[in-house]
Amino acid sequence: MIKHVCAACALVGAAVLSSSALAAEAPIKIGFPIPLTGEIPKVGESSKYAAELFREEVNAKGGLEVGGKKYPLEFIYENNEAKPETAVNVTLKLITRDNVLAIVGPQSSRQAVPAGAVANDNETPMITPWSTNPDATRNRPWVFRAAFLDDFQAPVAANFAAKQFKAKTAAVLFEISNDYSKGLADSFRAVWEKQNGKDSVVAYESHGPKDNDFSAQLTKIIADKPDFIFLPENYSFVAPIVTQARDLGYKGPFMGSDAWGSAELMMLCKNACKGLFFSTHYAAAGAKGATKEFIDKYNKKYGYVPDDVAALTWDAIGIVTEAIQKTGAVDKDTRKMRKAIRDNMASIKEFKGITGNMRFDNQGDPVKCAVIVEIDQQGQFTFKESVCP
Repeated sequence: MIKHVCAACALVGAAVLSSSALAAEAPIKIGFPIPLTGEIPKVGESSKYAAELFREEVNAKGGLEVGGKKYPLEFIYENNEAKPETAVNVTLKLITRDNVLAIVGPQSSRQAVPAGAVANDNETPMITPWSTNPDATRNRPWVFRAAFLDDFQAPVAANFAAKQFKAKTAAVLFEISNDYSKGLADSFRAVWEKQNGKDSVVAYESHGPKDNDFSAQLTKIIADKPDFIFLPENYSFVAPIVTQARDLGYKGPFMGSDAWGSAELMMLCKNACKGLFFSTHYAAAGAKGATKEFIDKYNKKYGYVPDDVAALTWDAIGIVTEAIQKTGAVDKDTRKMRKAIRDNMASIKEFKGITGNMRFDNQGDPVKCAVIVEIDQQGQFTFKESVCP
């Protein structure tokens, strides 16, 4: 009897030792400077939800395997409040105080552009999942993105609108202080006027970050009788702008951009946004394969279909963790580890993400396809067509 008990003790002891060995591995720390409050809190929520889903899935298997050892993932979330200055401060904190190996975020270009300068200056690999402004990565070898660029999105939106609406003229309304909104508006105007003539953008109106009454801008736009209105706006502005335009008698179409893609858009916009189109990174309705698996897992855990921010965050984390695994070993020297991760990210030949396959150019920008989505009468984001480089 004693022998049997001792054998059992040995087995338990071995299991405890194995568990202790796993726990003894220092965690791999990744930082997330995301907007948990401010004008786009749903963006922060879906970013964190996707990240937690990823982290829990990896850690349930014992951690991220690097060179034959498994390391638990530790994700550190900092609220950038959707403010550029806060994004700079929390990104610096994650790098210098928390000693993260990489940064995933910020999401919006307004925060990603200044935060990218901090990451690059401190030689820490950063990937922004959602920012489309070229300045986020331009001449910054330590900064990458998982989203396509405004320079690509602008002609996608322009060409689709011209075809779908048989449009010759356009109006544009954008937020003047937002790098994303203004940058995409400028890119769109350049593309549209090149294709349709100098005066083909009949109105080019802007508003401030705290505005909620757009009647002055919309009255002018409607008076100029555009064939459609282009709105490169965050979802929080789309709902009041579209609703106020309809109240003022505008019956024409709108064309939107990827910042429309939040799960919260239809809660705010309701029937007013049904039947509209926007360019984005993926369409949840009708998804297949790994994309559908992600959607189903996310929906089951959080109770709603993940938006493009969530999907892009999942891909961005996948890119970082693949680069970590390719190092072959976790070096205790943080600076050496960051350099190895950066080099591996830059050398990825092809990453098969849930938002599509991608590879990086020499600016750290992905070469990938865009998707046109139509908001159907049930309020779902349905696939219309795909546009590839």
